[in-house]
Amino acid sequence: MDLFNYSRRETTEVNIGATPLGGSNPIRIQSMTNTATQDTDACVAQAKRIVDAGGEYVRLTTQGVKEAENLKNINAALRRDGYMVPLVADVHFNPRVADVAALYAEKVRINPGNYVDAARTFKHLEYTDEEYAQELQKIRARFVPFLHICKENHTAIRIGVNHGSLSDRIMSRYGDTPEGMVESCMEFLRICVDEGFKDVVISIKASNTVVMVRTVRLLAAVMEKEGMHFPLHLGVTEAGDGEDGRIKSALGIGALLADGLGDTIRVSLSEAPEAEIPVARKLADYIALREGHPYIPGAAAPQFDYLAPSRRPTRAVHNIGGSNLPVVLAARLDGSTDFDPQFTPDYVYTGRRLPDNRPAGLPLIVDADVWEGQKDTWPVFKGDQLPFMAGCTASLKFLFITYMGLNEEAIACLKYHPEVVLIAQSNHPNRLGEFRALAHQLTNEGLENPVIFFQHYAEHEAEDFQIKSAADMGALIFEGLCDGLFLFNQGDIDARTLDATAFNILQAGRLRTSKTEYISCPGCGRTLYDLESTIARIKAATSHLKGLKIGIMGCIVNGPGEMADADYGYVGAGRGRISLYKRKECIEKNIPEAEAVEKLIELIKANGDWQEA
Repeated sequence: MDLFNYSRRETTEVNIGATPLGGSNPIRIQSMTNTATQDTDACVAQAKRIVDAGGEYVRLTTQGVKEAENLKNINAALRRDGYMVPLVADVHFNPRVADVAALYAEKVRINPGNYVDAARTFKHLEYTDEEYAQELQKIRARFVPFLHICKENHTAIRIGVNHGSLSDRIMSRYGDTPEGMVESCMEFLRICVDEGFKDVVISIKASNTVVMVRTVRLLAAVMEKEGMHFPLHLGVTEAGDGEDGRIKSALGIGALLADGLGDTIRVSLSEAPEAEIPVARKLADYIALREGHPYIPGAAAPQFDYLAPSRRPTRAVHNIGGSNLPVVLAARLDGSTDFDPQFTPDYVYTGRRLPDNRPAGLPLIVDADVWEGQKDTWPVFKGDQLPFMAGCTASLKFLFITYMGLNEEAIACLKYHPEVVLIAQSNHPNRLGEFRALAHQLTNEGLENPVIFFQHYAEHEAEDFQIKSAADMGALIFEGLCDGLFLFNQGDIDARTLDATAFNILQAGRLRTSKTEYISCPGCGRTLYDLESTIARIKAATSHLKGLKIGIMGCIVNGPGEMADADYGYVGAGRGRISLYKRKECIEKNIPEAEAVEKLIELIKANGDWQEA
């Protein structure tokens, strides 16, 4: 693994219909229908929209044998109309359904958490080593016949582990950990290897981006150690909708793609399935631009642990670095002081001028040669101004610096000036590589100056800006290198959107909370209520509850598990029926959908977490 130079992980090729995956193939894009799988016409129409948008695989939920059998009709109808897209059956709880689906789909997804193991109940189970081995033998006895069916029908499989549906068996032995998620997957992969079954894709997902990134990295390392090279399917589950879903997905998926991990991706949005495709395409294409970039001669810090990184030790300078939350910097070079109160930056760079109507107490950053010690105003130096830094009396100084600018002179200066906060910048095609190299070089030199990452763009669409900036920040956040974020754009995107994006990136990375967080699934044929309108109603009622996490789940497959760290949960329990949760505990079952949002508000109030807007 080269931290500083991009290349894709080498994987085996998997045959999925006429669209192979892994190997030298491009990163494939996919989505999932949210129509009832027994409704042939609706599924066919939606699959066509996914393909027309650029989707290369279409997944459909198969709750039972009837749904699995109807894949034959859906497949035939698509082929008749010239759509050769491979279909993927999504199976939970019933291995018999997987057996049937393998006859009619090009790929079958099974979930190790509920393929043979009973659905989790969050109970702790005790096993002797012998008893645990017997449980693994039960899996083998049921899984091997399925592999034989897949071999006979040239059907690929996806072993799809979800953080929200780990079995009680795995949870009891490994805990709710990345190690447990990886072992849940490896139990099945080892059987595939023993049986010589090679058409296997793996996914290992979570709604928590930190868990998702750490787990996929660990899985890749474990597979490498055991000589496995299966391709990876990447996704952040329950990412949500709108800007939240796009930023959260780009942050998690982008961090992994940037290290060459991932052969197919699905961006899970609580929107129409075809809306996921352009987002995924933009993300994959943006990361692919790093291919063949100029070499970056970085040197990894010996104490850095890629699989379990911790925050880089820094000295606190005012409210930056140390144990402080990462700060947000923003530019207002035109003198504007227009801010959203919810997303007001911690510092504002105004260049060579001070705004006429400066909000009271708002810290400003100005160019060093115009700084005169004004109250709540701090100087920023450029690389060629190092000789003048010693004569500046400010207790907080900023320095724009590149990796190549971190030369002997700069290192010597920083050793004498711990009050300097670095603003890292890069024009390299792989700016992540240069930013990592700079942070590691600081550690290698024993320097504890905080680092703020300056990310600059020239975008005209908010979605493009959100995807790119989140993808660029993902690894830096997950590796504990980020003491602050400074987003800059030379394009037609308003300043408030830039500010909000910076705060949303930090929240998606679990570093800083600035608003209510929603963990909402994208919906599928199992969804038991109108997901999109329900999310809109819940957001309208609760979006002012800063710091609260609310899970909105279509069914019980991942429901209670994936939203386990949410404060409150809204889960489909039956057609038009909802169950409400306080963390993992079900508080009230089978509430009519028409009453459920109001009941959710009552539950929040009863637990003292409500405040008026």
